[in-house]
Amino acid sequence: MLRPDLAVSPGLVDRFQATVRSLRVDQERDALFFASGKQMLEELQVEDGHHVLEIGTGTGYSTALLCHRLGDGSVVSVEVDRELSGRAAASLSACGYRPNLVVGDGLAGHVDAAPYDRVIATCGVLTVPESWIAQTKPGGIVLATVGGWLYASELARLTVHGDGTASGRFLGGQISFMLARSHLPPPLGLLPDIGSGEERLTALGPDLLTSDWTTRFVAQLAAPRAQHITLSGEGRTHQVLIDVQAGAWAVLTEADRGWKVRQGGPTRLWDAVEGHVARWCADGAPGLDRFEITVTPDEGQVIRWLGGRRSRG
Repeated sequence: MLRPDLAVSPGLVDRFQATVRSLRVDQERDALFFASGKQMLEELQVEDGHHVLEIGTGTGYSTALLCHRLGDGSVVSVEVDRELSGRAAASLSACGYRPNLVVGDGLAGHVDAAPYDRVIATCGVLTVPESWIAQTKPGGIVLATVGGWLYASELARLTVHGDGTASGRFLGGQISFMLARSHLPPPLGLLPDIGSGEERLTALGPDLLTSDWTTRFVAQLAAPRAQHITLSGEGRTHQVLIDVQAGAWAVLTEADRGWKVRQGGPTRLWDAVEGHVARWCADGAPGLDRFEITVTPDEGQVIRWLGGRRSRG
């Protein structure tokens, strides 16, 4: 539930939804914003007088909520898609809102109107951009969904410090947004020769890549640039993990008793995944709300569970 000071009238919600739908905005993104907009606004912890940067205008729905709460002059919203930004502007104008809408790369923020008290991203990222932190006042908050190419993500709330670093926690709830365009995975290209490499038995099967959300998030921390695909041939199914940039790969196939893995390239992807998941299990398999995230100029993004090992983004 929203706090009373963040309450949004049903009339605003109904009016904005009707306006957006009449303009034929993408229905999947539309539904996502309507479902999560008020929750994210509360997690952002906005207060009177705050200056807010929104990354990803989308339909403009969450932008409207911010305008309703803070006033048009306190909201800057950046959208990379010019056409989408134009449609959002029409929806917002129909509801009486005229915030500062910018067409550009939201990962760069919008330095011309900085600094901000709050930054909120309605797109997913692999790593929290340092530009967002640099454009946020000390004590301000950055709220973003952090994930990877195994498609497990979580909402993180970071507090910015005076030394240019930021730290915080994941909030739980399995929040997911479409990744920012420049953070989407690269084409797979030519697949590796899965008959080469080194083979061994593995204690973990490929189900951790497709089933439990938290386990997949932990696996993703160990192989943050890996993609998962399924290949079938000769009556067998192969679960393949590929890091295109590193040239590393791992292939899991069912054995007589369990699973076997064959790995190739400069690093052993499955060794890293297996070891990281094992350490997480040994620490009691904590939920994502017990994970910490820090971003510093020297180390970049680091994620760890409380009492556990650090993982660079």
